[in-house]
Amino acid sequence: MFDVKTVSLEWGGKTLTLETGRIARQADGAVLATYGETVVLCAVTAAKKVKEGQDFFPLTVHYQEKFSSAGRIPGGFFKRERGATEKETLVSRLIDRPVRPLFPEGFYNEINVIAQVLSYDGETEPDVVAMIAASAALTISGVPFMGPIAAARVGFKDGEYQLNPSLSEVATGRLDLVVAATDAAVMMVESEAKELTEDEMLGAVMFAHDEIRKVVGAIIDLAEKAAKDPWEIDLTDNTADIKAKLKALVGADVAAAYKLTDKSARSNALNEARAKAKEAFAEEGPQTQMVAMKTMKKVEADIVRGAILKDGTRIDGRTTTQVRPIESIVGFLPRTHGSSLFTRGETQAICTTTLGTKDAEQMIDGLDGLSYQRFMLHYNFPPYSVGEVGRFGAPGRREVGHGKLAWRALHPVLPTKDEFPYTIRVLSDITESNGSSSMATVCGGCLSMMDAGVPIERPVSGIAMGLILEGDEFAVLSDILGDEDHLGDMDFKVAGTSAGITTMQMDIKIAGITREIMAKALHQASEGRAHILNEMTKALGSARTELSAHAPRIETIQIDKSKIREVIGTGGKVIREIVAETGAKVDIDDEGLIKISSSDINQIEAAKKWILGIVEEAEVGKVYDGKVVNIVDFGAFVNFMGGKDGLVHVSEMRNERVEKPTDVVKEGQAVKVKVLEIDPRGKVRLSMRVVDQETGAELEDTRPPREPRPERSDRGDRGDRRGPGGPRGDRGPRRDGGGGRDRGPRGGGEGGGDHIPAFLKSDD
Repeated sequence: MFDVKTVSLEWGGKTLTLETGRIARQADGAVLATYGETVVLCAVTAAKKVKEGQDFFPLTVHYQEKFSSAGRIPGGFFKRERGATEKETLVSRLIDRPVRPLFPEGFYNEINVIAQVLSYDGETEPDVVAMIAASAALTISGVPFMGPIAAARVGFKDGEYQLNPSLSEVATGRLDLVVAATDAAVMMVESEAKELTEDEMLGAVMFAHDEIRKVVGAIIDLAEKAAKDPWEIDLTDNTADIKAKLKALVGADVAAAYKLTDKSARSNALNEARAKAKEAFAEEGPQTQMVAMKTMKKVEADIVRGAILKDGTRIDGRTTTQVRPIESIVGFLPRTHGSSLFTRGETQAICTTTLGTKDAEQMIDGLDGLSYQRFMLHYNFPPYSVGEVGRFGAPGRREVGHGKLAWRALHPVLPTKDEFPYTIRVLSDITESNGSSSMATVCGGCLSMMDAGVPIERPVSGIAMGLILEGDEFAVLSDILGDEDHLGDMDFKVAGTSAGITTMQMDIKIAGITREIMAKALHQASEGRAHILNEMTKALGSARTELSAHAPRIETIQIDKSKIREVIGTGGKVIREIVAETGAKVDIDDEGLIKISSSDINQIEAAKKWILGIVEEAEVGKVYDGKVVNIVDFGAFVNFMGGKDGLVHVSEMRNERVEKPTDVVKEGQAVKVKVLEIDPRGKVRLSMRVVDQETGAELEDTRPPREPRPERSDRGDRGDRRGPGGPRGDRGPRRDGGGGRDRGPRGGGEGGGDHIPAFLKSDD
């Protein structure tokens, strides 16, 4: 029934198996990739005809994680997989970026690539497996895909590169790098690093490429067994005559337009040239006119690329290594916790940093279960930033990807949670764009965090590099413009500190680049980053030591785990009372770490004092502030250390005789008390009469000290205590000279006793 074809290889300590012919047989190509116990199915379908009027390549990649793959049920109301999560969006882009350039120019058939995680072992990230499955499915589908590619993840720990490290190894290492490549050249790089050098990063990419070649060979072996017949398509370039006519007609206009340094003026001049070309081909029919306008882009590219390779002249007159003028402003917005305005040429970002408490952390429901993220970076790209009219709303795939790139750049330099117990959100709003807005977000986001007082290890700057490659001749461009990105061959972004690289991302539009080109780009990017960093320090050289007056303050207290229950109270009664009374937020974890937060330092101090009072042990002889919580006939109970109560006997309220406790105190009254005694059972005896109730100063005790009671063994026989002589039941008056009292049934006397501890009895 099934014509199953498989290939396997040992790779990175696990077996990688690619299978086709069993599942999704109606797709043009379907591959089940298994690595360890992680399984990903990728199916490819392609339209057999091009839609009428189609003038671009409609490739769509969808990556989906099934919760069942990890034995989990999705959270939320609907309990099923719904819209793409941020991770699914990022992995979809990760697959798209290296495969898109490997389709021939002029191929406009719609292609759908769907990768689904069916099993997840908790160790092997599915993204790399999905990329391999997608490449294999495209390779055997018969569509004109000039692959295959493969991908690998690389870690770096103790000076050694790790192939496909586990999640725990990535977390404890210095590098998380994903590389995609063909057998001949690197196609895509995505990374987060803890300040690695250029040589270490280049070595990691080359290490990955060597390992990728093994998987490329396995995909080719599978294709030899199971590939469908290649499509017969005519992609002959018949535009030579059209291109020559366009150059003669508007070539001079295009060249003149690209000499204008102002983006708006240049754009207007180019639009005039395009309109002139469109009108010239109007009589030749709509199809020819459409081809002519597509060819117009090639004319523009030839003019720009030729000028750069010939004499190093760029669109705006800069050299290949020159960075556009930079201006940075911090404290740009008055009510935010931290803000900056970063402008580089015609690219501009307003970045703000907001600090929050633990309850502001982002909850993520993924295959590994619930996790919480304390650092968020959100990037917005409104259409006005490029002078256009367009959709304005929820972020698209591009915005999610750019935001994550900036997140990776800044994440490695953040303080630990113990050093800075805040949730951090950086928001980047792009207000102008002509060049890399993601790198502007890195620079502006870094400055806004420093302005907010986030103690980052070192400032981070970022730069976007470009490439013009014709045969063996190439030029690497620093700080590329938007047009240089569109007309060039590479978009290579590098961010880092003075100590090393924190992120690197590369996308290319050709069939790969060599080690020589990448090494030059990294070296040139290092010089550019240093220049940008120097310009940033003119605005703010280091993080502020004081937080904004509008930011919440957080103080931490470590208490003994045995005291947690006392701080929380029965059913949370105590901690709720602390929050209600002081106005501060209080969070406590299972290890006894308490975080107290508020924008009012007085509220924090009040909550802190309350909690310390609960966990602190009372000291005999020490004076405390207290509150009367209950009044009884013989005195008043006073709460004086958060959760601790003690008794002020009526005889300890004043130096003179007090008939009733209510003559001196009332419930809820604030009093000052001194600890007189703590018995072995923890019962506390307090005094008000020896403390000045206004100042809290101790007063001289004018009352003669009581004589210590003798130990039981020295008190004589029981009859001596009960009054003169007499049998056990005849104990005499309650307060006679012998100290006897009526104990009721035990000795035949009357009364049952008042059960007041002996040390609380008055000497009167």
